[in-house]
Amino acid sequence: MICRRPAYKARPLLWEYVGGKVEPGETKQEALVRECREELDVTVSVGDVFMEVVHEYPDITIRLTLFHAEIAEGTPKLLEHVDLQWILPEEIPNYEFCPADKDINERIAAEAAGFCG
Repeated sequence: MICRRPAYKARPLLWEYVGGKVEPGETKQEALVRECREELDVTVSVGDVFMEVVHEYPDITIRLTLFHAEIAEGTPKLLEHVDLQWILPEEIPNYEFCPADKDINERIAAEAAGFCG
């Protein structure tokens, strides 16, 4: 599942994976659960780390930790984003993602290709 950023935020209208900043006193996993609740009104079950990425934008350096996760309860609602899509790995090139997601998308595509043959 990918979500499209609103026009008024940094990197407007680009696609991204759900998540956000870790608040003081919470783990990365707890942050993902909270962000999914705040942004999509769903409860997620968080699994193992998929990968970690550091990306430098002109205005900020971000450190992303991506987890395997699944929706445990609820149906996604657009509370913060302007669109969401369920896509297959081969559809990733059809969407313009935030630059920080480049390595993530490459790994998803590589793993999908490995599973297919």
